[in-house]
Amino acid sequence: MTPRKVKLLCCVLWASGLSAAAPLDLSKAVVVSPPTLSGPEKKAIQVLIEEVEKRTQVRLPTASVWPAESTPVIAVGPASALKSFAGKHAATLAADRGVAGAEGYRIRVRKDGAAPAVFVIGNDSRGVLFGVGHLLRALRMDKQRILLPDDFSVATAPKYSLRGHQLGYRPKTNAYDAWSVPIWDQYIRDLAVFGTNAIELIPPRSDDADESPHFPLPKMEMNAEMSRIANEYGLDVWVWYPALDRDYSDPKTVEFALNEWAEFFKRMPRLDAVFVPGGDPGHTQPKYMFNLLEKQTANLHRYHPKAQMWMSPQGFDKPWMDEFYGLMKQEPGWLSGVVFGPQIRVSLPELREAIPKKYPIRRYPDITHSLQCQYPVPDWDTAYALTEGREGINPRPLGEAVIFRTYENYAIGFLTYSEGSNDDVNKIVWSGLGWNPKADAADILREYSRYFIGDRYTEDFAQGLLALERNWRGPLLTNAGVYTTLQQFQAMERSASPQVLLNWRFQEGLYRAYYDAYNRSRLIYESALEDQAIDKLREAARTGALAAMSEAEAVLERAVTQPVSQPWRARVFEMAEALYQSIRMQLSVPRYKAIAVSRGANLDSIDVPFNNRPWLTYRFAEIRKMADERERLKAIDEIVTWTSPGPGGFYDDLGNLAQQPHLVRGLGFEKDPAFLQSSLVGFGGRSGDPPWRFSWRNQAESLNDSPLEMRYAGLDPSARYKIRVVYAGETVPGIRLVANEKYEVHPFIKKEFPVRPVEFDIPAEATAQGQLSLKWYRTPGLSGNGRGCQVAEVWLIRN
Repeated sequence: MTPRKVKLLCCVLWASGLSAAAPLDLSKAVVVSPPTLSGPEKKAIQVLIEEVEKRTQVRLPTASVWPAESTPVIAVGPASALKSFAGKHAATLAADRGVAGAEGYRIRVRKDGAAPAVFVIGNDSRGVLFGVGHLLRALRMDKQRILLPDDFSVATAPKYSLRGHQLGYRPKTNAYDAWSVPIWDQYIRDLAVFGTNAIELIPPRSDDADESPHFPLPKMEMNAEMSRIANEYGLDVWVWYPALDRDYSDPKTVEFALNEWAEFFKRMPRLDAVFVPGGDPGHTQPKYMFNLLEKQTANLHRYHPKAQMWMSPQGFDKPWMDEFYGLMKQEPGWLSGVVFGPQIRVSLPELREAIPKKYPIRRYPDITHSLQCQYPVPDWDTAYALTEGREGINPRPLGEAVIFRTYENYAIGFLTYSEGSNDDVNKIVWSGLGWNPKADAADILREYSRYFIGDRYTEDFAQGLLALERNWRGPLLTNAGVYTTLQQFQAMERSASPQVLLNWRFQEGLYRAYYDAYNRSRLIYESALEDQAIDKLREAARTGALAAMSEAEAVLERAVTQPVSQPWRARVFEMAEALYQSIRMQLSVPRYKAIAVSRGANLDSIDVPFNNRPWLTYRFAEIRKMADERERLKAIDEIVTWTSPGPGGFYDDLGNLAQQPHLVRGLGFEKDPAFLQSSLVGFGGRSGDPPWRFSWRNQAESLNDSPLEMRYAGLDPSARYKIRVVYAGETVPGIRLVANEKYEVHPFIKKEFPVRPVEFDIPAEATAQGQLSLKWYRTPGLSGNGRGCQVAEVWLIRN
């Protein structure tokens, strides 16, 4: 080989992640394992053989004895049986202890013979499975090719003992309810390859419809199948079991629940733990909950003697939270641990401090939702919120790493909250970090891309996923990187093989890239149309009110009559069909029988207006009813000057990232990803009749009892001010406004509906020093979803 060819080969190997030395060729390897493997260990061998064959068309033969010297070997087994499968290398490997710990493993390469040998040695049965998974993630596989870097070596054990994901077979998901037994088997296997050691089921009765048009099996039967599958892989099985009955103070209700739950417990081949949420759904006072669960624990042990009982204080108001703490101090023997999940009033450190140390805490992080959730996308653009919605395809690798590492040491691990395949990337990131919290999220993505998409996409698809996350950061109008992301995915699309184009994980990335780009194109276009329409209204005094409104409407209607970027929109619809066929993803209610638009069916919201066209059309109809031209012109002027606070005043559109200069943001996402001590952009509330302004579709909001704050400086100390404010968002019992911590601007009031601006005088004493702090408070101590004050627009007007 010429020097130039050697240099070229080294460059190719470096680009593919292989060392410059010749990689190990395992294409003709024999898989050697001891003859006395346990069921899960045999399953690990099966995973290795089948997953390699899917990617290479090579089915590796198996043996229980060492082959001839010239044959490459992949030797797999537990450390306790090392002598029976390591051949002449047994003594050397026995001296190499690796890393101690449950579920740990080591992978070693030996090249001192005529052919290489790769050893996967598990500390226990799960270590064998997870070692095989690591090897699969490291192999460079292509048609008739199985390579491994010749210097590959690893010894590792997980930091966290619980690393799992909820997989709920129920209608309220965007795909799971349509999955067959083989699909569930493959998905649970995929998670295990990346170190997942537990799954969580949802029982037949939950806060869902009883039936789905997609169910291939009844709910109880599929739960039993999923329990069986997990058991075959040696994974733990949990069940999220809400207490849904109305009154557990009634002994008859308790008796009914005992019988109902017993039927589920009896039908599950494996059940390691039950988690009962305090709320969302269910709403049971702690003392009755504790009484119920003590009986249910005895009930559970009739069928699964070692199974554990866990609960969470989700949805508890302050009095119930105090009662819960008091009961915990009694240290009930039936309780195994406490779950920290959404809608808990306190932070994880506060919960850890408040309950006895003997009870471990498990995290229940919401990785599936993007808004109105435990960890909303920070500073999300309204265009995304209105279209791609709460359960869109949401790879957030860097964001999930921030969430994971915030307070990670306060819990033994996690089972994530998932409602479909949309959060697949996030599951893998959590599993990877649960094994090694110091892992680089980008490296986890590289393994994800190599294993699921293909070796040649290791870097390209990983960077594409990171780009999709960047698409969702900050104002969409100015995020030109969205188009770059689409170009990167289109380049992969053009060069992809038929097999890759049929890959649902690849399809999810394409769907998002096209959807994001279509959103940005439409936002730019429709924003410009509104600017042109407002220009027409500014001419109303000259052209007449009726003519100006007609001209403005004609401009706004171009969004419908002359739409932009239709090829991108068409490609979104094509990818939606592909995803329904490949992974049963239900991205539309009428097309794919999704349960609701808000449950991931964002194909149905793809054309939601991105400007004030609905509100303006409504206002024009109201103005046309006015008999007096002066009255009509005055109403049009109100539209044109909507954001003007007048001389010496200030305007904030609190849901618009570019127009919230006086909002106090707090710690921010990097330090406070749940926004318990920070303000965030929220999208709660209704809009429809009458239509809302675009600026009301988003709000600044605080959570629980935390106030929402704005600060002003440089005010005129001699002037009097008033505040005009729009309280959009969700309905709360009351909202109160206080200036400078002591001057009440208004007491607790209900929000106006229909939504409209309301005005209040600011006490002169509050601005006498040229400074002003405004704080909004919700009625304190409430239970529920935790959403607090929501304020859409604020004008500080100098009288």
